[in-house]
Amino acid sequence: MDEDVPPDPNLQNVLDHSTLKWIFVGGKGGVGKTTCSCSLAVQLAAVRRNVLIISTDPAHNLSDAFRQKFTSTPNPITGFNNLFAMEVDPNPENARLAAGDNEGSFLADLAGSIPGIDEAMSFAEVMRQVKTMDYDCIVFDTAPTGHTLRLLQFPATLEKGLSKLMQLRGTFGGAISQIGSLLGANIDEMQNQLLGRLEELKTTVEEVNAQFQDPELTTFVCVCIPEFLSLYETERLVQELARFDIDCCNIVINQIIFEQETGGSSLLAARVKMQQKYLEQFEDLYEDFHLVRMPLQEEEVRGLEAIRQFSQMLIEPYQPAGEKKSDRVLQLETEVAQLKARIAELEQAAAGQ
Repeated sequence: MDEDVPPDPNLQNVLDHSTLKWIFVGGKGGVGKTTCSCSLAVQLAAVRRNVLIISTDPAHNLSDAFRQKFTSTPNPITGFNNLFAMEVDPNPENARLAAGDNEGSFLADLAGSIPGIDEAMSFAEVMRQVKTMDYDCIVFDTAPTGHTLRLLQFPATLEKGLSKLMQLRGTFGGAISQIGSLLGANIDEMQNQLLGRLEELKTTVEEVNAQFQDPELTTFVCVCIPEFLSLYETERLVQELARFDIDCCNIVINQIIFEQETGGSSLLAARVKMQQKYLEQFEDLYEDFHLVRMPLQEEEVRGLEAIRQFSQMLIEPYQPAGEKKSDRVLQLETEVAQLKARIAELEQAAAGQ
């Protein structure tokens, strides 16, 4: 790309990047991540063989956005034959079950007591399932920034959990086995089962994590709004993504109020002035990013048709309407045109005499 030419202000580059397998959409809470991820998935479905959108946010919104109930298994989205959605169940108990947590499993309870291990194991189980599915592209509607950053740390979390369990096994293995024999339980078999499961999930996450660090396979789309806290969160997220070697070159700036559309409102004019300050900061900080400006919507973006319309603006930059003339101005312009026509008639009549 020519260094003097700024990147296109759209997400066409994501659609054109045909090798992308994993596309994350994330940012601060309440900025429109779900709307943007659903819209991007709709656009991808037009150019890819099949697409899966996954919500990893505990407060799932995919069902609300598409007005269709989704579960923890992929379901086709109404109106498509190649677009599917699923909402990952964030319940930590499911992570324990995925890890082979039989009732009364002492070591499984120990695993659950390690900070972050349940969430990591749950994500690993989802990745294991997704790897067995035949999807050309997978879009992640992620939780707010803090949760997303934890997701990137899951391989290290599982490594820590596995090391801790191995340490406990070496230190208390004999005593635990004796207690198990007194209780009539095969502790050795149970701990081997749990450790084996952790190893399997850790391997899965490490494989996926290696793909996450390949810019040909993975990219991260940040979503934000032109306000201080959102700018701060976006910079924090971009820095962390760079630390984890995850590609990020697209930022969607949502909920923008354009000066031409304030309608004379002093409140909206004040918001425009405030937003403009942060828009300039975004341009200064991310001059080599694709910055997509999305307008504040009059209504919620819900339902397939609304999502389709919104998605078009991710590809074709939004053009604000020109300043609308007031009724009085239109009336005066009409009267001026009529007067000019009358003058022309009088001039012709005078010339004919």
